Amino acid sequence: MSVIVEFFAAPDDTSSASALRSGPGRAFESLSFGNFDPEEAVIEWECLLVGGSFEELVEAGEPRVVAGQDDDECVVFALSPRLSAALAGAERSKLAGVAASWVALRAEDGEVIDAEVADVILGELAALVSSARRQGRSVYCWVA
Repeated sequence: MSVIVEFFAAPDDTSSASALRSGPGRAFESLSFGNFDPEEAVIEWECLLVGGSFEELVEAGEPRVVAGQDDDECVVFALSPRLSAALAGAERSKLAGVAASWVALRAEDGEVIDAEVADVILGELAALVSSARRQGRSVYCWVA
């Protein structure tokens, strides 16, 4: 799997959609990762942080696509308000536990994610979400 994943803070859906073709670049505060399915991950993280089922979140339309479609090479989607609030409010120990649980979930499906990398992803994403919320912004994800 070779996927570019960039989480970024933007003022609104319209602004975030401008990142569709080339990514957030320098226009937005962002974090770059790779080689995992971020759409699946944000649903799993929300389930692990605040409960609910994967199926319920998918049926509710999570994650909400802002730009691009399944047949496009790139997509921009929004982190849910519930996930954003949970990430912003989570203590470091809680994030570490979620990271470990996420690694175990992915391993059940035969996907290997390094535990330290998972911990970094969730820690840095929580910091980005906290910063974005203080600025009245939301967090989005660009996938290429």
